[in-house]
Amino acid sequence: MYSNILVPVSFEEGRDSKGALAVAQALRTEGGKITCLHVMEILPQYATQYLPAGHLEGAKADIRESLEQMVAGIDNAKSLVIDGYASHTILDHAKHNAIDLIIIASHRPGMQDYLLGSTAAKVVRHAHCAVHVLR
Repeated sequence: MYSNILVPVSFEEGRDSKGALAVAQALRTEGGKITCLHVMEILPQYATQYLPAGHLEGAKADIRESLEQMVAGIDNAKSLVIDGYASHTILDHAKHNAIDLIIIASHRPGMQDYLLGSTAAKVVRHAHCAVHVLR
C-alpha cells in the first residue's frame, strides 16, 4: 500500500483518469494522500500571440474546476495544475513531494509514440518510485 500517490490527469480522449483515481483509492494506505495533477503544456510565444486574450487563463480555470470535481468527496485528495512539460513536470513533482506511487492513464501507442515516446513511457523509464500504468 502507498501513502502518497500522484495521479497525472490528461483530458485527451482515450485516457481513463477516473479509473486511475479509483486505482489510487484502492492502493493507498489509510490516511494516505492522493494528488491529481494536470500539466498545462507551455506554448511557444509565436503560438500564444494568436490566441484570444485570456484564453489560457480561462482554460486553466476550467481544468482546475474539472480536477476539483474529480477529487470532490475523496478524503485527503487534492488537485493541482502546473505549467510545464508533461513528463518532466510529473517526475519533478514526484521527486520533490515524496511521492511513492504514480498512477498514470495511457492510451494505445501509435506511430508517433514509437518515434517520440509517450508521456507515460517517459515517466515509467525515469521515475524514482513505483509507477502503475492504466490502459
